[in-house]
Amino acid sequence: MTGMRPSYEAETESLNSTCPAEIVRCSHEMADLAPAIFRQRLVIEGTCLWPIVEDQVRRYLTQLTDVCGMRLLKGPVTHRSEKYGWAGWIHWETSGAHFYAWDSPKLFFSVDIYTCKEFDAELAYHFTRDFFQAPQIVAMAF
Repeated sequence: MTGMRPSYEAETESLNSTCPAEIVRCSHEMADLAPAIFRQRLVIEGTCLWPIVEDQVRRYLTQLTDVCGMRLLKGPVTHRSEKYGWAGWIHWETSGAHFYAWDSPKLFFSVDIYTCKEFDAELAYHFTRDFFQAPQIVAMAF
């Protein structure tokens, strides 16, 4: 799984320069109770043209591991809600990511990435946009 990050960066370099990520940076007034522990969070949400299926959730989370430069410990684990759609989770040595997909009332997905190791938020954003061919996508880093 270590080969994903460099090849993905190379393939999308020209796309990224013409379509920069619009990631909102969030600033909180909350006290940092553990300044010696690095934490990075990124929430990515988007719309999709087709319902997301289990195989996509598994492939996305597995490839996201490499895109973010993380070490896989467990997963991906998936579950389907008949009311809403697929959900998934992956455990990294330095935290993990959750994925949620809705079939109804709208084709929509939400990704929560939480790590104790730095990763490239713009690369994760562009990878997610491309993977799901998202017509609309937003992100917030904090």
